[in-house]
This record gives sequence, C-alpha cells and structure tokens, in this order.
Amino acid sequence: MNLRQRTIAEEISCTGIGLHSGKKVNLTIKPAPPNSGIAFERIDISPGCRVGATFDNVVDTNMATTIGFNGYSVSTVEHIMAAFFGMGIDNVTVQIDGGEIPIMDGSSAPFVFLLKNAGVTIQNSHKKFLLVKKSVRVKDGNRSVKLSPSNELKITYKIDFDHPLIKNQSYEMSFSQSSFVNEISRARTFGFLKDVQTLRNNGLAKGGSLDNAIVVDEFRVLNEDGLRYKTEFVRHKLLDFIGDLAILGCVPIGNFEVERSGHSLNQELLRKFITQEKCWEVVRFKNKEECGRKSIKIPSFASLDFAPA
Repeated sequence: MNLRQRTIAEEISCTGIGLHSGKKVNLTIKPAPPNSGIAFERIDISPGCRVGATFDNVVDTNMATTIGFNGYSVSTVEHIMAAFFGMGIDNVTVQIDGGEIPIMDGSSAPFVFLLKNAGVTIQNSHKKFLLVKKSVRVKDGNRSVKLSPSNELKITYKIDFDHPLIKNQSYEMSFSQSSFVNEISRARTFGFLKDVQTLRNNGLAKGGSLDNAIVVDEFRVLNEDGLRYKTEFVRHKLLDFIGDLAILGCVPIGNFEVERSGHSLNQELLRKFITQEKCWEVVRFKNKEECGRKSIKIPSFASLDFAPA
C-alpha cells in the first residue's frame, strides 16, 4: 500500500536542450522534505528564484505548460512533472540554469530513468489524495474534458487528426506506476513537417529535431526508427495530460474523459474543479483499512530501491 510521501534518495543531474528555446540546459533533481511539493529553482538568475509547481503558478499554456512566480518562469514542465507523478514522487527541488526544461528524447522516459537511478526515500508523512465527489466538465467546440467520481484514477483520451497516419485514436488506462512506465512514459511529442517553419518564425521549436520528436509529413513518419507504439500519438497526449494533472500537487481519485484537449483546456478543467469545493475532498489514508472503508483503489507505486526517512 503506497500511502506515504516520497522523495529521491540522492540528487541526480542531466543536460539537454530546450524544445522551444533551442538552448542548452543543465538540470539537477534534489531530495526535498515532506509536504514541500515539487519546486523549480532558476540558478541562472540569482539565489532564491524558486517557482513552486502549483496550480496558482501556471502562467502560460501555449504549446507547453509554463509556471512562474515574481517575474521568472520555467516552461515545458509537463514531461518531467508526468515522470514525478507516474513514479509517485511528491517532494523534490529541480535546479536548472535556464528557462525551459530540457526536452531530452521528447518523452518522460529519460526522467523516469533518472528517478530510478536516484532511488526513492519513503518519508514520514502521508500522501494527499483528492477524492472526486461531483462531476465537472469543460468544453470548447469539439474539445472537452470531463471529470467524474470513481473509486480509482482512470483516464480515457481520444484524439482526431485529419492525417492518414493518426486519424481517430483512443487510449484508456487505470493509473499505476507500471502502466505509466510501460504504456505511456516512452511516447514522444509529435509535430507536422508543414508547421515547422511557422513555429520557428514564431520563436518556437528552435530545439526540435528527429532526435526529440516524431515528425510526420503528409503520408509518413520521418523518423528512421518509426513509432515506439502503434498509438504513440494519443499516448503522448495522455502523457501531457498527466503532467498537467500533476500540478494539483496530490493524487486525484476520479475518472477523466478527455477529447482533443490541450494544455489550456486541461488547466481550465482543473481550475473549475478546484474552485468548486463541493466537488472534492482531500484525504490522507493511514492504512489499507481506511481505503477499504471508502472502497478506494489507491494507484500502485512500486518500491524500487528505497531507504526509510
């Protein structure tokens, strides 16, 4: 039963480039105390430039999720946040010497690898769970996100692209660490060749390449190694959704039904949900008997190599 909070056992680092900035970024993940959450420190600016990965600090959702505080920001946080959520990590400090999280290979898998190598410390405080009590839905044309009560965390994602390789794809998962790692974490971001120049003219995707994104022309995938999954496109959209969901700072227990959404609509759903306090309840389960009394199925997070706090 995975009811206590987690941090990493030792700090670990990597280097990469920003997808949109194209700039080299050094990143270090450090352990953090219980109940401190996920926070990012901009060490390239000055000491104390700290941005908490919280709902209130989301400042931009154009092409990526950006958090900011007191005038400084960190962009493209969704892939590393998905890795923290997927691995059950509650508390860490991420130090970076730039304004954008490195894109790595375009998925969460490199961050999952880092966390596995760092190991996990089980902490002396219980995880927060957010029980969904009433349904909430947001809609924008044919795009929508709905959250309903459930006894477990479930996500169903549907996409529909006017492209012969993608078309209609859907994916449903009952969330656990193993399902995230095996089914979702390796799915890469994707884009269309026809859009590349427009993005770059607008100061975006300067660091994008076939090494960190799936690129498709009118008929085919341009990457030599092809796709990692037949449904890699929808799986990556689900990965992005999990990264946005992690901004809540706790594990929701509910059923998410997502159709053609993006970062902006994801955040709109979360804002609407959180502001309606009758729709949720925060609980900290101390043992499996308490979960049983509420008939709640807690997402499974594997032990990995850990040391007690």
